[in-house]
Amino acid sequence: QVQLVESGGGLVPAGDSLRLSCAASGRTTGNYAMAWFRQGPGKEREFVAAIRRSGSTAYADSVKGRFTISRDNAKNTVYLQMNTLKPEDTAVYYCAAGLVNIDYLVSKSSAYVYWGQGTQVTVSS
Repeated sequence: QVQLVESGGGLVPAGDSLRLSCAASGRTTGNYAMAWFRQGPGKEREFVAAIRRSGSTAYADSVKGRFTISRDNAKNTVYLQMNTLKPEDTAVYYCAAGLVNIDYLVSKSSAYVYWGQGTQVTVSS
């Protein structure tokens, strides 16, 4: 079992930055793909970014160039650096972990077994 706890959310004005953290416990996650998904008000959960166990990354088009996902396997933690935030980035952000071995599946929520409770990010205009 893997437990995931997100932190770092908050209320910021448009253009600001936030860094989300996802701390894993229960099992080391070095062999897992880790990802961030988000769900905005009235919207379905959507893929944001993923980092494979190899360290390679994938991003949704809407966040490319603004968000950066990284991981520190020694700390069993994954991060999401979010820059130049926009009001449309407002959502609950969820961390996920899974043994995803097929590259294109890293953007699919069904590929992830473990999920955190989410952290709210609100960007004001």
